[in-house]
This record gives sequence, C-alpha cells and structure tokens, in this order.
Amino acid sequence: MDGTILVADDDRTIRTVLTQALTRAGCKVHATSSLMTLMRWVQEGKGDLVISDVIMPDGNGLDTLPQISKERPGLPVIVISAQNTIMTAIQAAEADAFDYLPKPFDLPDLMKRAARALEVKRRAPAPRAQVAERSDELPLVGRTPAMQALYRLVARVMNTELSVMITGESGTGKSLIARAIHDFSDRRTMPFVVASAADLAGADGPANLAARARGGSILFDEVGDFDQDAQARIVRMFDNFADSAPRIMATSQSDLGSRIEGGAFRQDLYYRLGGVTIAVPALRERVDDIPLLAEHFLARSEREGGPARRFSNDALEMIRAYSWPGNVRQLENTVRRLVVTSPEDEITKADVAHVLGNQPAMEPLNGRPDSDRLSASVGAHLRRYFDLHGGVLPPPGLYQRILREVETPLIEIALDATGGNQAKCADLLGINRNTLRKKITDLDIRVTRRRKLM
Repeated sequence: MDGTILVADDDRTIRTVLTQALTRAGCKVHATSSLMTLMRWVQEGKGDLVISDVIMPDGNGLDTLPQISKERPGLPVIVISAQNTIMTAIQAAEADAFDYLPKPFDLPDLMKRAARALEVKRRAPAPRAQVAERSDELPLVGRTPAMQALYRLVARVMNTELSVMITGESGTGKSLIARAIHDFSDRRTMPFVVASAADLAGADGPANLAARARGGSILFDEVGDFDQDAQARIVRMFDNFADSAPRIMATSQSDLGSRIEGGAFRQDLYYRLGGVTIAVPALRERVDDIPLLAEHFLARSEREGGPARRFSNDALEMIRAYSWPGNVRQLENTVRRLVVTSPEDEITKADVAHVLGNQPAMEPLNGRPDSDRLSASVGAHLRRYFDLHGGVLPPPGLYQRILREVETPLIEIALDATGGNQAKCADLLGINRNTLRKKITDLDIRVTRRRKLM
C-alpha cells in the first residue's frame, strides 16, 4: 500500500493504532483530533485518502464531506463511526463517502478497504439533494455486524433500479426497510404505494397500480400470501413496464423457496422480485442491539410527551435476556407499556418481569433452552433430504456427512465469536485444543485472528 493518509479521530488510541498499522503497510500518515486541521491539510493538497470519525469535538465529519469534495474532487473518504444507525450509513452514502465502517471495526478489514480506496481513481461526485432528517422515525438501530451489513446494503441499493425482496420474521421491520429505501432515494418525492392482492384485481388492476405510483415505489407486503392469480398479475406488470416504471419491492416472512417447491409460489415471480435480497435478522439474533433499541424507544416516548423514564441495570439485563418472539415490534410495544405502567421514574426488573410475564411465548435466553427447536429443524431437513431421493436410499456414509455439516458451522461461528483465538474457542466448545486443531484441518476451516477497536 502506498500513499498519504489523513486520519481524523478524537480517540487517541484509534489514531495511534491506525497510524502504526498504516505506516507498517508503507503509507505516510497525518493524524489529528480536529476537523479544522483535517480541512487545512485537504486544502493544502495533502493526502490521497481520508479516514474520518463522525462525531468530533469541533464538528460532524459527515458535514465535511461536501467540503472535501469541493476542495479535492475524487479524494476518497472512509467514514468510521460509533453512531450505529441506518441514517449514518445512508448519510455517508449520500455524501459520496468511499466507504463506511461502524465502530468497533476489524483493523484488517479497514486496511483492505483503505488499500482499495487508494487503488481506485474516483470521479468528482455529483451533487445530490439533501436527505430529510427522519432518523427518529426509523427504529432501525443497531451496532451488531448483522445490522451494520444491512445498513451498508440499503445504502448501496437505494438509488439503483433493482427490485428488492426483504425477508425476515414478523415484527423485524421489513416494511420500515422498504420505506427507508424509498424515502432516502432519488424517488423520495414520488408516491410510495403499499399494494395488496385486491389492488391487482380486474383487467386494469396492474395498470392502475402503476399509475398510482407515478414512477415512485410499489411495495407488495407479505407477497408470499398472494394467490396464484395475483402473482401472475405482478409478473405481467413487470413485463409491461416502460422506462418510467416504479420500483418494485416486496416483503415476506415465509420461506418462498419451500412455497415454490410446493407449487404455492411462482418461480418466475421469485426471480423478478429478487433483484436484491435483504434479510432482516430476528431480534434474538442481534442480542447486543436489544438494550440500544429499548433506550431508543424510551427516548422516543419522552419526545412524544410521555413521562421521563429510565431503566435500571437489572431491568435492561432482563430485557436483553428475553427472546422477543415478536421482534422489534413487540419490544417497542413493551417499552410503551412500561412507560405507562411503571410507578417510578426508574423502570425496575420487577416492572419488566410483570409485563413480560403477561405476554405469550416467553422464552428467556438465559433459562433452560428449548431442546426441541434445533432437533425439529434438523429432523425437517433430514426428512426433506430423504424425500428428494424419491424412495431410493441416499449414498452410504450419511452419519458422517450430517455430523460434518453441523460441526463445520459450529466451529466457524465459535472461532468468529472468540476472534480466532483457538484456546478460547476450544474452551467455549468444551473440547481439547489439539482436537480443535485437528478438526480445523480436517474440515478445511480458515482461521482469521482479528483485533477489534472501540
């Protein structure tokens, strides 16, 4: 890697680590805790790449991006931020940042992105309309890797012409993702139409629906529930689109692949809708985001005129431990109820226990696990595997093949959770370290050690 990199971050540790890593990679580095200093360097013509934090003592790093573009068209900027909301990713994309990384970030990942930025000759960015501030209306909050990847994907696809399929369980925010894609895209001034199967009925149904959208966006919510006739009409709508066609998005909480196999969903429609697929994780799959979301809903309630409330540490821990089968929607409704029913300013663990105890399907993650859940999923997979052989037995060696399929992702995920530390991973799995090493070799698992920065 060769070039001069300007680093702006108010965290001295991050400045030091980035300076050392980039210098070892062959770069010259100028580091500062001031956006004013950064802009002076840019104006003086210094730097081939900027790596900048968002929240700085003397301003907002995102606000400097248009200035950098004006002073030095084509100078790439990588934005790093602890402000882990979808708005940060969208604003970074709108301001033509070369890339966006949430904190904590993997140092090797940042080094790869920096190397790519130095290799790419960027054109001067075209000005875009200012994005409306609606972050408070979007409970798309999270710092987990799954949500950050989702934010970056949304930012990349929002101004493309591709259709979008958004999948996920009920209550995860699929419709909010679709709305965000529309509201922050170039189509934001045009209609956003949520369409049902009834809107497609009649000879002119699809044409009338397209006319209502007027080049905006059409969302088919829970398209997996549409009957065959409605599905066929959507296919014909795609086939008849002209240049000014609306963008098509769809959501589904059902497994459309299984519905295709069962003949309940059209394969040609599946491929038309799946230009880009965005999978929204369940809340139990991003546990670290649960306290963040709970605090977000608490603050929103106060802004809307509700009484000021705060969570005790024990209350937040109980909220974090609950499995939230209804996902983000259930969490939001629970917080609203706690604001009303809690007698004191501080919401206690007892308050939370009382509210959650009255809700269905309470499954605390730190309690006894539901042993049937994994075995049922494995059983369903195996029955389908046997069915696909049409009454003929599968090839011999099935036991080892199935064990290998389960063992490989288990070890890979455990290694990822322990940062590639094999001693910690072996301890986590409860196996001997030499046994783990042998399995890594036999299963051809790639081990990557990484360091996370706060």
